[in-house]
Amino acid sequence: MLKDIDASREYLPTPQAAKRANMSRLHIARLLREKKLEGFQFGREWFVYVDSLEHYLASPRKTGPKKQQPITEQMETPQDAQHATSN
Repeated sequence: MLKDIDASREYLPTPQAAKRANMSRLHIARLLREKKLEGFQFGREWFVYVDSLEHYLASPRKTGPKKQQPITEQMETPQDAQHATSN
């Protein structure tokens, strides 16, 4: 496991990387698993190489799907219906 560590590169633990990138720790972990970020695991803790994080943040990314706004139907009140029929 230690053979994967590149001592010449600066690295951060995932909580600090998440704070620096303004992302959640879970998202940073997902990026590491998907090999979109370079890093290594030491014990139970994951570390992210700073240059990899900076490169990822500088690259254009497609945003996720937009949340759809619920369609709210306007309900007619009995008074509105009576007013509409009297005109």
